[in-house]
Amino acid sequence: MNYLYLHGFASGPQSVKAVDLRDRFAARGIDLKVPDLNQPDFFNLTLTRQIQQCEAILAADSGAWTIVGSSLGGLTATWLAQRNLKVERLVLLAPAFEFLAYWQQQLGSTQLEQWETDGSLDVYHHAAERSLPLGYSFWADASQYSDAELDRATPTLILHGTADEVIPLEASRRYSAQRSWCTLVELPSDHGLTDRLPEIWEATQHFCGVV
Repeated sequence: MNYLYLHGFASGPQSVKAVDLRDRFAARGIDLKVPDLNQPDFFNLTLTRQIQQCEAILAADSGAWTIVGSSLGGLTATWLAQRNLKVERLVLLAPAFEFLAYWQQQLGSTQLEQWETDGSLDVYHHAAERSLPLGYSFWADASQYSDAELDRATPTLILHGTADEVIPLEASRRYSAQRSWCTLVELPSDHGLTDRLPEIWEATQHFCGVV
């Protein structure tokens, strides 16, 4: 079994959860691959680009894959499983289901229209520790994807914070309620889940059968 970790939007491979899980897997002799999804640049980031980048990683190995994905990385992981039979298991940390609806609420129609007109929107990038421009192609591309199409019965563990301020818990509740192959674990935490690392590892370890 191969293992892949996909970091969240405006994050990076050195995020707290990525490093913690990589170290825990490594202690058990397992290489958790953690690609940088910001490459080659953040401005031209799209969900499609992330999926294609990860599909190239899957194609490089003939074995089966378990994918752990955080936030937008969780959504990317789910689309990878939808399109690739090599993906046998998913662990999703506060996955970004319904994220366009929440972004639309936060940005408002005026700012969205300005983003389209200007072609870019400044976004705080946690890995870069500064604001970076993001092209409107990110929004246009994501609008082509519908969560309703995610129907491949891939065993899935979802961990989501009850106080998530970015992607409300209700998104994962709705998603898992319609898919019998999903198990939802609700944790008393925010979107980052960084104060629940031991619980995340315990659940992941048990779900993946890692000794």
